[in-house]
Order: sequence, then C-alpha cells, then structure tokens
Amino acid sequence: MLRHFQVVVLLVLVFFSFMIISCKEKAMPKPKGYFRIDFPEKNYEFWDQNYPFSFEYYKGAQVVKDKSDLAEEYWLNVEYPRYNAIIYLSYKEVKENLDKYLEDSHRLVYKHAIKADAIDETTYINELQNVYGSVYRIEGNAACSVQFIATDSLKHFLRGSLYFNNHPNSDSLAPVIQYIDKDIVHLMESVKWR
Repeated sequence: MLRHFQVVVLLVLVFFSFMIISCKEKAMPKPKGYFRIDFPEKNYEFWDQNYPFSFEYYKGAQVVKDKSDLAEEYWLNVEYPRYNAIIYLSYKEVKENLDKYLEDSHRLVYKHAIKADAIDETTYINELQNVYGSVYRIEGNAACSVQFIATDSLKHFLRGSLYFNNHPNSDSLAPVIQYIDKDIVHLMESVKWR
C-alpha cells in the first residue's frame, strides 16, 4: 500500500514539474488582422471639361459632377468605387475674398482635431502653372483623412477632401489612404487654370 502511495505522489510531482517548466510564457491573444489589399499600378488621365480648371486623375477613379443639394456649379467628386472613397472638389472664384476661403478651409481642417492624432501640413508651390497650395494629412480616426487647397491667389480657389463611406478606422484604412494620397498630390501638381 505504501508503495502504491509513493508512485501516485511521484506521478503528481512529475506532472506539476512539467506544468511549471512548460508554462514560462504567458498566452497572448492574436491581434486583429486585416485583409491584404493589392493596389493596381498608377495610370492617370487628363480631365478637361468646360470648367475654370483642369487636372489629371487616377484612371481607376471616376470624375462626376456633385449633385448634392449644397453643391455649386463647379463642384466635382472623384469617386473610388473599389475603395468606397470620394475626393470632394469644391471650386470658388476669388473676388478679393481669398482670406475668407483660406480661413474657412483652415477651420474645416482643424474641425477634425478632436478625433485626430496629428495634422501634418505640406506646402505646395508651382510658379510655372501659378498653383499654390497645401495638403493636410489628418492622422487618427477622423472622418476626413486628407484635405488640400490650391489657388492662384487672384481668381481661382480649389479645395478637396478625402472621405470614406464607412466608419473611420485608421489602422485598416492606412494603406488605402497612402495610396489615394499620391493621387491627391498628382491632382494638385497637374492643376491648370483657365
């Protein structure tokens, strides 16, 4: 009987020894994963209609007239159906009111500061085409990811903003935002005034 008890105690000790030795690392849950997005190669098309401005846009997007209730005559949308995203373009003629347009744009950018982790501004100057502007990259879970302005400082003012038609999640949208950001910069670099 004593021998049977010793065997049982020995087996229990061996079992707990293995438990102690094998459990050095804590179990960690797997992080949430996201689908991999394959992006097509960039190709651009020239958009030139009867508007006070023209530009090049990504061929995989569609340029359509903004038909919302508040839309003005020269407002456009550059739609990315594959990514459920839209760049809203609003054009205004400058009539000694450039300061007001700049102030309004600045206010609209910093309206997202509540949800933004950071707002980065990059200045753009193209003296040859008479285009001056800024690109605002809004980091974090703000509704708008990128905004920009372009003007000739005398007659033309173009404002753009990138929105996604879903709940903002900067982690999952980051690759798409970076992809479309390049199109926004290209659009600004290719703007021509009439």
